[in-house]
Amino acid sequence: MNAQITRDPIVVQDLEKSVSSDSAGALITFCGNTRNHHEGRQVIALEYETYEEMALAKMKLLLDRVHELFPIENASICHRIGRVPIGETSVAIVVSSAHRGAAFDTCRYLIDQLKEEVPIWKKEFYEGGESWVSGQIPEIPA
Repeated sequence: MNAQITRDPIVVQDLEKSVSSDSAGALITFCGNTRNHHEGRQVIALEYETYEEMALAKMKLLLDRVHELFPIENASICHRIGRVPIGETSVAIVVSSAHRGAAFDTCRYLIDQLKEEVPIWKKEFYEGGESWVSGQIPEIPA
């Protein structure tokens, strides 16, 4: 299990190697990439901010939880912070398991819970403006 936050481009192949094994018949990778539009506006970049210690702790808790919920071998999450250009990966999740069903279910669970539980905030930059997604301005816990 591995949780990472990075300012560098995410190397998905390294994450895949970190969770693969000879007993895993399935290796599922999810990549969330920066797209060039949102709600009818042209997006030119995204920027992510986080309270890093808390985000890593929450990510590790999620990884612990999926081992209780799903019959998987291993899982890894990497989220990028800072500015992420169009087409680049902002989050990657990799799951290995003996069978594909558990790996798919785990991957979906992890991305859904990551968005709900982990304190990472996203700002979209447009031609002539910017806004926090869902109107959320980051609040750093005391």
